[in-house]
Formats: sequence, structure tokens, C-alpha cells
Amino acid sequence: MATNVEVSKNSNENNTGIIRRFTRRVQGSGILPRVRSIRYAGRNLSKYTRKRQALKSIRRKEEVEKLIKLGKMVEKQGRRRR
Repeated sequence: MATNVEVSKNSNENNTGIIRRFTRRVQGSGILPRVRSIRYAGRNLSKYTRKRQALKSIRRKEEVEKLIKLGKMVEKQGRRRR
């Protein structure tokens, strides 16, 4: 969905008025929020990479559970919601 914003100069309008009108049109069209939302979108990870990350997190959780059982690490208590 491409939206082009176009502003043409009126006979008795200066440059700052044109810029002001253009920025209002851009804000009204919603282009900037859409562009900013996809600005830092990363690419999709491969199946192998996702699997490797999942296995790594599982190993980390197991290690933390082991340390908690041995008493070398304090179990983190969840925060209460209001």
C-alpha cells in the first residue's frame, strides 16, 4: 500500500508554507509510523539457527535449575501485578 503525498505551490504561498502543508499531509497519511515500525525489522532466522537457539536456552534453564537445587543460586521470585 504505497501512499504518495503531493503538494503543489499556490500563487501567493511562500516556501515555508509549502513545507508546513507537506508535513501536515505526511503526518495525516500515517506514512511515518508505518516506516518507523518496519525500520529495524530483522530477517527471518533459518531453521537451524532457531533450533540452535532453542537448545541453548534449554541448556541454560537446566543449568540454572541445577544451581538452584545445589543452593548456589537464589531462585528469582516473580513480580506481582497490580
